[in-house]
Amino acid sequence: MAKAEADLLHSAAEEIGISLSDTQACQLIGYVDLMEKWNRAYNLTAVRRRTELFSRHIVESLAVKPHIHGEKWVDIGTGAGLPGVPLAITEPDKPFVLLDSNGKKTRFLLEVKRALGLSNIEVETTRVENWQPAQNPDAVITRAFADLATTIGRAAHILRDQGVLFAMKTESAVEEVDALPPDFVLIAQQDVEVPGRDWSFQLLSIQRTTR
Repeated sequence: MAKAEADLLHSAAEEIGISLSDTQACQLIGYVDLMEKWNRAYNLTAVRRRTELFSRHIVESLAVKPHIHGEKWVDIGTGAGLPGVPLAITEPDKPFVLLDSNGKKTRFLLEVKRALGLSNIEVETTRVENWQPAQNPDAVITRAFADLATTIGRAAHILRDQGVLFAMKTESAVEEVDALPPDFVLIAQQDVEVPGRDWSFQLLSIQRTTR
């Protein structure tokens, strides 16, 4: 099974247009192993089938990689670590903060960090509106967190000037974009295709202009 899953990941990565090493593929498989194990007690995700953990979580997270940029990342409302863990695995030289207020989920993420040797990950158990980072990130990413106005209202204090919020959306967010605060502007809106799936999702890139 491991070889078949590694082949699936390499094929999906090639279709997405990114490079995935054998070590990174093994780490992603190990991450799914941990999700399966911890999901029984911690209810990390409603997805139970292993094949769907790959398609709906891992590959979807990887699919945003060609469309995002940044040097210091925060994944707010990360839950089981999505998309932060897959992205951190593919960007081992960039620091990622995985932030969630649910202690059970952050305990799981600490085990993911330990078991997979992900030294570029920091886990924070707090609400984003209460978090005061030592160094503000230039990139924030969210997946199924909240509407844009709510997200910005909670996270605006952590984002640097000219920093970008990347929001993964399953449905059209036209009304959400219209409600953006005046110091935030939409700089990109893309339909992201996910290998092995016949529907896409939207990735919105929102830039902070001034404080």
